Amino acid sequence: MTTHDSSPLDLKLAALETAARLGEGRVTEEALASARQVVERARERRRLSADHTVVGFFGATGSGKSSLFNAVTGHPLARAAATRPTTSEPLAAVWGADGSEPLLDWLEVSHRHQLDGPAAGVEPSGPWSRLLGQRWTRKNGRQSDGQHGRTNGRQNDQPGGLILLDLPDFDSIAVRHREIVTRLAGQVDVLVWVVDPQKYADAALHREFLEPLAAHRGVTLVVLNQIDRLAEADVEAVTASLKGILAQDGLARVPVYPASATTGAGVEPLRSAIAEVAQRRSAASERLLSDVRTAAKALGAEDAGGVPAGVGKADEARLVDALTKAAGVTTVVRAVQRSYRLEGGRRTGWPMVRWATRLRQDPLRRLGLRRGDVPQRGMNRVSASAADDPRLHRSSLPERSPAQRAQADGAIRAFAEVTGAGAPDAWRSSIRRAARSHADTLPDELDQAITSTDLGAGKGSWWWHVVNALQWIALAAAVAGLAWLGVLALAGYFQFEMPPAPDVEGFPIPTLLVFGGLAFGLLLALLMAPLVRLVARNRARRARRRLRAAVSVVARERIAEPVTAEIERYGAFREALAAASGRH
Repeated sequence: MTTHDSSPLDLKLAALETAARLGEGRVTEEALASARQVVERARERRRLSADHTVVGFFGATGSGKSSLFNAVTGHPLARAAATRPTTSEPLAAVWGADGSEPLLDWLEVSHRHQLDGPAAGVEPSGPWSRLLGQRWTRKNGRQSDGQHGRTNGRQNDQPGGLILLDLPDFDSIAVRHREIVTRLAGQVDVLVWVVDPQKYADAALHREFLEPLAAHRGVTLVVLNQIDRLAEADVEAVTASLKGILAQDGLARVPVYPASATTGAGVEPLRSAIAEVAQRRSAASERLLSDVRTAAKALGAEDAGGVPAGVGKADEARLVDALTKAAGVTTVVRAVQRSYRLEGGRRTGWPMVRWATRLRQDPLRRLGLRRGDVPQRGMNRVSASAADDPRLHRSSLPERSPAQRAQADGAIRAFAEVTGAGAPDAWRSSIRRAARSHADTLPDELDQAITSTDLGAGKGSWWWHVVNALQWIALAAAVAGLAWLGVLALAGYFQFEMPPAPDVEGFPIPTLLVFGGLAFGLLLALLMAPLVRLVARNRARRARRRLRAAVSVVARERIAEPVTAEIERYGAFREALAAASGRH
């Protein structure tokens, strides 16, 4: 196993894996599966021998692929025929066998030939000789012949190795052959496409293989084989035509090698190109980088490049306003105002008529929102505290009307649309889902927010006590005056001599006490009524602010934050795609 430090490929693989994870449920399953497959395949390839370069020969029936494979290796390893496909299983020619077995097992290539040098008649010069050495053995259950089994004692001075694969025809009528070609086209490090002068423009080749693999142009070679069938003057014209078609496939810079497996023309340049790629020992990484870029492009295929508007303060404020109305806050605020007025009237009104106000039920108590009620007889302090805990009960607010529910739903949809504007359709859908992720529990949570808010119920004003004391003093004065007058009247009735009642400016004090006490109490009640209404409005405004703040917390935690998290997820997805595709 070869270990790797952090490298561009490691970073891009990690970014692609992150993008696939973030895109779950938002990107097509086909693109996600492709990305996961690329990550898994890349890790497996890197776990295996990084010292070997795998080169696959791909071609159609009759292109002379196997013959070219034999010419390049210098050994008659592959069975060749002119009229029908003869390669039914992948066949490998291996130089530098050490460490190649697990790699070939992963490639599912069972037919293997281990070679240490070119065959007789192949000139061991240039990079090919340095790469291949001077001895070879054949390993497929048979022994090597004596000529090729000898060694001159020289060892391969180039670390690593090379694996050439001869593959079945991609246009074979056998489905299994096509499956093998498709699988290995996604696994080999270098792709050598062999075409012939008659079918080099075949639509199946270009549409199904070359175009989808255009991102792999850095590890792609194209061979125009069988040039011996062309007049010498036509070779250049056909080569130029092939290059033009490749450019339309996105492979404008891919090298094209005119060659003939029959005459050997052009084989040495192709052999040198393959040897050069193997010497660099970077083809596997280049291939995997191309796979990552292709997978990243597929993940971002539906990404129009827009940036969501995000959650703004104004957007959140509109959402909170709508939820405040839908939660029945207006009803609660009115109840707070009426409750204060009712209690204020009881505390500051004329004592003689206060009994009438006690017939009216407190609006907050009717809604189950009044705190601090006196515990029922027999209820201990723990039970009383539990009964007063707003988290343990619901309010008695009226059931939300269809109009209120529609208003809340519309506000949530509008919030999702505004904040997700600019994102691709799939991500806008996920933002809408995030906004409604707590829709089922939202009514209960809003009700909980209302019951948990301190509305100031049961808290009077300090001046109530002063006014109440004055009222009772005035009533006491009136009662005392009446009692005094009653005593005087009773004494006169029974003919008792009583001293006359003192007077002030001719008005008897008992009479002044009666009328003065009654007048003062009534006047004080009349004067306090506007003050009670004014303070009730202030209490209502304070309650509205507190309730709105409580609703705002629910809106933020249950709607705004999931939407923000989804938008941030989209941003992280785009960043991961950019890192994987190499845009930065």
